[in-house]
Amino acid sequence: MKKFATVLLVTIFILSVMACSFSASFPFNSSTDQTSTPEFIQVATSGPNLQVPQNSDAVTYNPNLLDLMDREGLLISLYERVNPGVVSIQTLSVTGGGLGSGFVFDKEGHIITNYHVVEDATELEVDFPSGYKVRGSVIGRDIDSDLAVIKVDVPEEFLFPLPLGNSDDLRIGQTVIAIGNPFNLSGTMTLGIVSAKSRTLSSFRQASSGGFFSAGDLIQTDASINPGNSGGPLLNLNGEVVGINRAIRTEQTNENGEPTNSGIGFAISSNIVGRVVPYLIKDGFYDYPYVGITSQEDLTLMEREALGIQEMTGAYIISVTENSPASRAGLIGGSTVTRISGLLAGGDLIIAVDNRPVRLFSDFLSYIMANKSPGDEIFITIKRQGEEMEVPVILDKRP
Repeated sequence: MKKFATVLLVTIFILSVMACSFSASFPFNSSTDQTSTPEFIQVATSGPNLQVPQNSDAVTYNPNLLDLMDREGLLISLYERVNPGVVSIQTLSVTGGGLGSGFVFDKEGHIITNYHVVEDATELEVDFPSGYKVRGSVIGRDIDSDLAVIKVDVPEEFLFPLPLGNSDDLRIGQTVIAIGNPFNLSGTMTLGIVSAKSRTLSSFRQASSGGFFSAGDLIQTDASINPGNSGGPLLNLNGEVVGINRAIRTEQTNENGEPTNSGIGFAISSNIVGRVVPYLIKDGFYDYPYVGITSQEDLTLMEREALGIQEMTGAYIISVTENSPASRAGLIGGSTVTRISGLLAGGDLIIAVDNRPVRLFSDFLSYIMANKSPGDEIFITIKRQGEEMEVPVILDKRP
């Protein structure tokens, strides 16, 4: 029987990366089973045509039922086309075995998953929905976004690449679908919505201060994802990958201590995937841009009053790292004691970057991560003692 274990804890919540299924061993065998799958085509949002019976004894179909059946047909069609491109990833490490999900990126045999799925793997296999199983090797890792690329050598007929969508086009409330292998239940499909965009989580890269750098541009969803879903695709209704499921936040565990879905999940945006993965395939790594500031996601009204900030939005600079791009550009962190313990006034307030408004720190971080590289110049608009100014900053790579 497979056992599952939690990987990460965040404050009072359990932030569980989903590659958490463990067992003492499992068979590494190979199968040559093959199934025929239709070519990938864009889904029409109207769904299949439905024929209404014409005889007098037929059940009367109302528009709401027709809409429901259209939606049902759309989801069935999507699953049948997309599932052949979703894989299960089995790993062995010195501490046991693990389970995660992934998807086919191209016809060259590149599989995309989470870094934490393969982090400690000494051996791994990729299992296809057709039943075909193959050993794989990790050729690229990104500890900042939690991405990894696995290379497999399989016949092309087993490879069904999934197209990337534009995650910037996602809207709150939009329907999304997750497909993966929660608790080793392969090929599981769940449905939800985009709950929020531009969320941040801690990355796996530790800073010199002892904390961890942030990962940005994450999608929050209520689609049910659980341990084993990590690395699997989050899809729109066109069957395009708009995110890679990474983590859940929950206060709930089952009788075995495994984290359970609470309706708050996080996925790496497809635009981050599209920016990072080509470098992982080519170089094995990706360098993220670095500014060198510390901020917090938002400030309460009481905190803003204590800081003497009139604006209700913007990212307040708590501190600036010495010898960083921000330091060289002259940005300032807090230095004056306030009535709130640990909160220092006098820091700059970021209100825009490259003329894009910054409401929260996550807006700033997500823009930098998704659009900029080390060596690029950005223009940060700040408020300092009531005066607005624009500061040019040349980005470094994360140390």
